[in-house]
Amino acid sequence: MKKIEFSKEEKAELVSRIRAYFDRELDPIGALPAEFLLDFFAQQIGPDFYNRGLRDAQAALLARMEDVAEDIDLLERERKF
Repeated sequence: MKKIEFSKEEKAELVSRIRAYFDRELDPIGALPAEFLLDFFAQQIGPDFYNRGLRDAQAALLARMEDVAEDIDLLERERKF
C-alpha cells in the first residue's frame, strides 16, 4: 500500500485541528509535536481506517449489485410457447 501523504495545505489544516483539540481537551501542543502526532497516526492507524473504508465501500457496492440483479429479474419477460 502506498504511504498516506497529505498536501501542504491539508497537513496545515490537520495540524491546526489537532492543536485545537489539545487546547480544548488536554494541554496545549506546539505545531511540530502536532505534526509528529499526525504522521504517527497516518502511519500507524491510517491503514486501519483506510481498510475499513474499503470494506464499507465493498459492502455498499455488493448491496447495490444485489439491487441491480433484482431489478434485472423484474425486467425479464415470460416466454410464450
